[in-house]
Amino acid sequence: MITTSPLPTPDTPRRTGLNRSVAMQLARTEYQRTAEALASLEPDDWSRRTACPAWNVRQLACHMVGMATMASTPWESSRQQKLATAEARTHGGAVIDSLTALQVRERENLTPDEVVEAARRIAPRAARGRRLTPGLIRRRALPDAQVVNGEKEMWTIGYLIDVVLTRDPWMHRIDMSRATGRQLLVTADHDGVIVDDVVREWAERHGGPYRLELTGPAGGHWASVEQPAGTVEISMDAVEFCLILSGRGTGDGLLTTQVPF
Repeated sequence: MITTSPLPTPDTPRRTGLNRSVAMQLARTEYQRTAEALASLEPDDWSRRTACPAWNVRQLACHMVGMATMASTPWESSRQQKLATAEARTHGGAVIDSLTALQVRERENLTPDEVVEAARRIAPRAARGRRLTPGLIRRRALPDAQVVNGEKEMWTIGYLIDVVLTRDPWMHRIDMSRATGRQLLVTADHDGVIVDDVVREWAERHGGPYRLELTGPAGGHWASVEQPAGTVEISMDAVEFCLILSGRGTGDGLLTTQVPF
């Protein structure tokens, strides 16, 4: 049983709760697993629709490769951000939507084999680019507020690099598995660490008393320090729990508190 103490919403930009070396190992492993998952797809899988309404599996994969490419060097990150910001200003909408659309559009002519090769090629570069981001940069706040649970909040660049850029391909790997019926690789030493970090942030965000049992290889037991009468008890599969918190499923009570992916 892991106890978590609810913390007040920080007035300063959100920071990572992960140890830096752990975060970078998760990044390396997730990029590798993403490339392996893409390589396992059959020809018919690439056109299947995903939980992301605008994308089939091929388009989702193009976004994943594009996001990893963005993480590989500061220059590529700057290039994509500038183009996405300009597009959002011209056409309206959120910068992140323009960014992901750009990533898909720039790879729309790649064949599935080329997407797989691009994922394999960029995986070590993306992990290295994130690892080499200096502390001075990681402590800075992102220029724009992010909206989570209907509220604007600021993030540090370190939170984006250490946490969100791993959760994003991890969740999309789940999306691909659900869209294609391919088996999802889930292990305690990788996926379990990601889930643990998600649970801790979820507990901080909702701040209520709870007892949580998550099943499956990535599961475990968590509880708030205080356990008054009426403490909410939740038991479910670990991956399903994260799908709900990402907005891909529905829940009630404490499960309406979302966490960024």
